[in-house]
Amino acid sequence: MSTPDRESYTVGWICAVQTEYVAAQCFLDERHGKPESVHTNDNNHYTLGRIAGHNVVIAILPSGEYGISSATAVIKDMLHTFPNIRIGLMVGIGGGATTPKHDIRLGDIVVGAPRDGNGGVLQYDFGKMNQTLDQNEGQNQDQGQSFQCTGFLNQPPPILRTALAGLASRHEIDGHELDKAISDVLDRKPKLRKKYRRPDPSCDRLYKSEVIHSSKDEGCLATCGDDQSKLVSRPERSEEEEEGNNPAIHYGLIASANQLMKNAIIRDRLAKENNILCFEMEAAGLMNQFPCLVIRGICDYSDSHKNKEWQGYAAMAAAAYAKDLLCEVVPAKVAAERKITEVPGVLSSIERNVNEMRTNVQDTSDDVKSIARKMKSEKIDRWLSAPDPSTNYHKGLERRHEGSGTWFLKSKQFDEWRTSQKSSLLWLHGIPGCGKTILSSTIIERLESDPACQPLLYFYFDFTDTGKQTLENMLRVLISQLHHKLRDPSVQLESLYSSCADGRQQPTCRSLCETLSRMVEQAKEVWIILDALDECRTRGGSSTEGLLPWMSGILNSKQNIHLLTTSRLENDIKSEIENFTRIGSTEANHTAWPPDHIIPIQSSLISDDINAYIRMRVRQEESGLKRWRSHPEIQSEIEACLIGKANGMFRWAACQLDALKNCLEYRSLQKTLQSLPATLDETYARILRGIPQEHKQSAMRILQFLTYSARPLAIEEAIDAIAVDTEGDEYFNPKYRMPDRDEILCYCSSLVVAVSVEKDWRIGGGTYTELQLAHFSVKEYLTSDRLDNDINRHFQEIVAKGSIATVCLAYLLHLDHDVSTDELRNAYPLAQYCAQYWTDFATFAETKDDRLRIFIRKFFRGSHENPYRNCYSLYRPDDDGRDSFIHPYRSQPAPPLYYASLGGLLDPVKDLLDHGADVNAQAQNGTHCNALQAASAKGHEKITKLLLDHGADVNAQTKVASYYGSALRAASTEGHEGITKLLLDHGADVNAQTKGRGYDSALQAASAEGHAGITELLLNHGADVNARTPDEFELYSGALQAASNHGRERIIELLLNHGADVNAQGGFHGSALQAASVKGYERIVELLLNHGADVNAKGGYNGNALQAASVKGCERIIELLLNHGADVNAKCGFHGSALQAASVKGYERIVELLLNHGAGVNAQGGYYGNALQAASFSDHERIVELLLSHGADINAVGGLYDSALHAASRNGHSGVVNLLVSRGAYDPDNSDDSSESDADAKRRVSPAAEERSNSQSKRQRLEFTE
Repeated sequence: MSTPDRESYTVGWICAVQTEYVAAQCFLDERHGKPESVHTNDNNHYTLGRIAGHNVVIAILPSGEYGISSATAVIKDMLHTFPNIRIGLMVGIGGGATTPKHDIRLGDIVVGAPRDGNGGVLQYDFGKMNQTLDQNEGQNQDQGQSFQCTGFLNQPPPILRTALAGLASRHEIDGHELDKAISDVLDRKPKLRKKYRRPDPSCDRLYKSEVIHSSKDEGCLATCGDDQSKLVSRPERSEEEEEGNNPAIHYGLIASANQLMKNAIIRDRLAKENNILCFEMEAAGLMNQFPCLVIRGICDYSDSHKNKEWQGYAAMAAAAYAKDLLCEVVPAKVAAERKITEVPGVLSSIERNVNEMRTNVQDTSDDVKSIARKMKSEKIDRWLSAPDPSTNYHKGLERRHEGSGTWFLKSKQFDEWRTSQKSSLLWLHGIPGCGKTILSSTIIERLESDPACQPLLYFYFDFTDTGKQTLENMLRVLISQLHHKLRDPSVQLESLYSSCADGRQQPTCRSLCETLSRMVEQAKEVWIILDALDECRTRGGSSTEGLLPWMSGILNSKQNIHLLTTSRLENDIKSEIENFTRIGSTEANHTAWPPDHIIPIQSSLISDDINAYIRMRVRQEESGLKRWRSHPEIQSEIEACLIGKANGMFRWAACQLDALKNCLEYRSLQKTLQSLPATLDETYARILRGIPQEHKQSAMRILQFLTYSARPLAIEEAIDAIAVDTEGDEYFNPKYRMPDRDEILCYCSSLVVAVSVEKDWRIGGGTYTELQLAHFSVKEYLTSDRLDNDINRHFQEIVAKGSIATVCLAYLLHLDHDVSTDELRNAYPLAQYCAQYWTDFATFAETKDDRLRIFIRKFFRGSHENPYRNCYSLYRPDDDGRDSFIHPYRSQPAPPLYYASLGGLLDPVKDLLDHGADVNAQAQNGTHCNALQAASAKGHEKITKLLLDHGADVNAQTKVASYYGSALRAASTEGHEGITKLLLDHGADVNAQTKGRGYDSALQAASAEGHAGITELLLNHGADVNARTPDEFELYSGALQAASNHGRERIIELLLNHGADVNAQGGFHGSALQAASVKGYERIVELLLNHGADVNAKGGYNGNALQAASVKGCERIIELLLNHGADVNAKCGFHGSALQAASVKGYERIVELLLNHGAGVNAQGGYYGNALQAASFSDHERIVELLLSHGADINAVGGLYDSALHAASRNGHSGVVNLLVSRGAYDPDNSDDSSESDADAKRRVSPAAEERSNSQSKRQRLEFTE
């Protein structure tokens, strides 16, 4: 038939994909020829024809393109070529959102109709995405996302709304014949029947939201099954419902976005909050410029269970409805409508919108990537749990006076250290109280402002905070700081996180050292400030355990590190620094030590600072010396006296200034100045002697707590501590609390300070006031033998700890209230502290303190009373309190014998046993199964023997998994060799398979934890060196695999010498060789290979050793494995191949290495199908380029995302998308082969990868939601 001129077409019909385009053409009453001409810049493909008297233009989006911006571009070109179009239809397929309110099934139709004041289409990615974090492990991370949808778009034009209302009325009265219309089309065109007919209703499966489809290459029936427990229960539609109403038609809100909705959890949330019926990807690009109606046939449920089985029928259903709708519209009425092109500014608006949308798409893509990076970074931060050194930094700045530290910042040594082209060291040492920490903060502030000295890392060792006293925590802080300061994400840190079971395990100190070293190598140059080395508890040992050897290692490595440290002049620090700087100076032109890299902070250097500090304090209004402001000669006298005697000690000067505040007239001032103590010791002795008798008990108690506690006290805790009466009948009464909390400093002025501290952001943030000893020298003095006799007795460790324990127990015994733990914490601030620490103090003192024993006995014998229950609901000592906040209230805690044994309280254990305690009682709410296991885990050998002598079952295990499973495994895990021998001598089953978490036997536990003596002891007692884990989902299978994964070289040799099978298979890691390779232990890999390890053995999550090493990024191990004959193209494991593993992780050099060794660039298999898709998914553009240059098939099909282009586009990686498109990538979903379904497509995932994916919910190894 001849084609009418272009001016004759009044209806525009838009299709997104080929299936929709085919369906639309089938419902034309007559088909016209091609348009004689089109606009110069029109890139659309058109089919022209007639429906119900309307001349209709049907257009399709370009192959491989979809989304809002593409739809808008199609409209723009259509209106240039067909300027007389008056109305539009967007007809095709979409994803349904079934809710209790809307029973939407596959094959149904959703029409975008105005509801609740909105226009029928909601653009949900135009809203704001508020990112929150669900910190509970195992939760789908998308549950932490909340969308605020603000983009309600224009409603359809009145002419279409009127037709819609009329059609809906007719359908309600008489039903419809859409299904018959589809059948008639298929009878006329039988070739379409296979793809476009209605599938069997049994194929309509709605999976529960938490069920994730784990394989893209198989249908849901094969992959997810039809287990009713996975499916949403829905009654079948009755024949009455079906008659004249098949498919069902729903009217309401359609949600449109630029990305495919594949997340059931977000789908449900949006559907519930906004009453959404359907999700699609194009309509929002039309509604504000193109007056149209959106019609969607439902082909899936907008979740991960995408399938093409229903797409053909859904497209037919939507097209059939669209034709029915046009039959309701009188052509003359359409002709009377205004041309869309006549709407003022519409074409320019569409043009502008196309450009804006493309910009918005890029911005949204960037935002999504930024949010994803931030979420991952925050997750790693929570896992690292690094203490916050900024509190020390700010405290130092607050105590600094103007000009402090200038002598050092202007020094030649500092300048040379800062600007050296090679590694450099400065060590500043000085006497107690000379201002080292203040100087550190001054240096950090100076370097922070210098762009040339970045990245800057810093850490303060702190005697008041146990979290800031070890090498391990220092490493955590430096790694966290460097991670946030690097321009690119730290692949090394992410690799460490992955190797620790995605954060479900903690890294070793050794692995932290190695990770920091590699991160420093990535940064190329770093500046590190470490304050107060003398306050570190782990100074000696190996380079992965001790601070000083670690310093030696990094300074004599090939990395460029500028390290500045401060400390007292301690012998071990002096000796070690002199030694390793001597070694460094012999290294060939690497380490540059200035001749004066060791700088004593002498009084002559800091005299100006101290003088300025004294003058500032004397003349400061709020210093307490303002009474002398009208007597400048007296102020000068004070200054001269203090300056003359300070001798380089800020701390000494501060204490004298505090004492002078009490001088109310000149005579007492003169007398005090004439009798100033010469040293800090004399100063502290005078302060203690000056405490009034009525304040002495409270002062001693505060000082005892602060001297021997593991942490400072919150000021509210300290107030309650001094209000406790351990001598009377009423141990505590809130009315005896101090009315003015700030006056607590009056008890021991100058020895104690109140500090404002920021709460950990992980528990809500905010600030609180903390009571601390004023200086490390205060604690040193109080624990020395230099105190006066009457003071000394209070601070003998056994006396002080006994006193603290008694106060804690007296306070706990007062808590005879049946209330929640939150109420207890709020009403009794000291309760949490007492519950957590009382046994630590009591264990030390219980044998020498009779009164303490009375309190302990009273506490344990009241195990059925509130104080006992409240204590162990506030804090569970068997899991370090982790569960106390998750399960805060338990009706009945574990029995007293369990907690007494756990805490190492020998006399109470004897007392409880003598009074009939059941030695084998199960600790139902305990982490360990009984008292014997608790004592064995904590290393209490005397209690262990006592329990065994009273008949404790040495092989008892719980019915459910406890932390260790058995007493023998507990002792073996924790390294208690004496207890291990004791248990074995009492008949412990050396080969018992335990139900505890982590390890499955005593030998496996000892081997993994590095306890060589215990490992040998167990072997000598008959431990099966080749015992294997029966459960394939366990982390390790056998002791050798566990030892290899933890880097225990000596133990590996021991196990091999005792006949360990080097090729034993099983467990998550598959083999010992794979377990060592994934952690990067090169020497162990070599050791195993030399003992005959099969380099190509397959099994485990990573498939083989080569893939494991590629996941870790261990280039030298990869070379070692390849040199030993590793098959570079082996197909196995989650990633399918080593090349795919390296590609998804972003290791460019390893990808190149594998390719150079013959890795098949187009090898198929694994979770991502091929290496190109893996690299595209992870946004590694340079690797994509590298793979393409080696012949990667840019349109290869398979894997999670079908193709590399899909992987990049669906994750918002626009750079990779542009690269792929420029090289010829296209969308396989829009290919010409319309007859092939997913089930027919020749796509393969390795069986191992498929099996691993299907079992991911049990393993909890991966989070598939990106």
